[in-house]
Amino acid sequence: MGRVVLVVLWLGVCVLPMVFAVEDLDLATGRIGTPGTLRVVSCESLGQGRYDCDGVFTPDSGGAPVTVDASPDSEAGDVTRAQLTPEGDRAAPAGTRGVLAALALPALGVGGLGFLPYVIMYWAGASRRARRAAVIGGALVTTAGFMGMLVGMVAAYS
Repeated sequence: MGRVVLVVLWLGVCVLPMVFAVEDLDLATGRIGTPGTLRVVSCESLGQGRYDCDGVFTPDSGGAPVTVDASPDSEAGDVTRAQLTPEGDRAAPAGTRGVLAALALPALGVGGLGFLPYVIMYWAGASRRARRAAVIGGALVTTAGFMGMLVGMVAAYS
């Protein structure tokens, strides 16, 4: 029973980041929200390397500018393509940069799943040859997940 709980928790920890990233992916791809331009007006230091940034979002449709929360990795004066959330309180990066940044968290989840098949095969008593294949596959999946997370982080902070 303990092994089943461990596998369920492992799956939860790795799949939940994918679920939480759906809205950010929808924003970055333009499926939801309002396209426009975000200009970061100010960033206030909250201490310990954390910032609270505010910006002005100007819709492409020519509507009135909206004051929004900007990404905490922004700097005052940044101007970028963005999507306004349906709630109208936050603007997220759009385009390739936004998509790559939104994929960082799901890539981390995929990387975490890499060695789960090996663990299950080990508990099930699979042959050494099958487990070796699971280790090779796990290493590839984990490496791909790490690289995807790294690319997403670079996109988010550049």
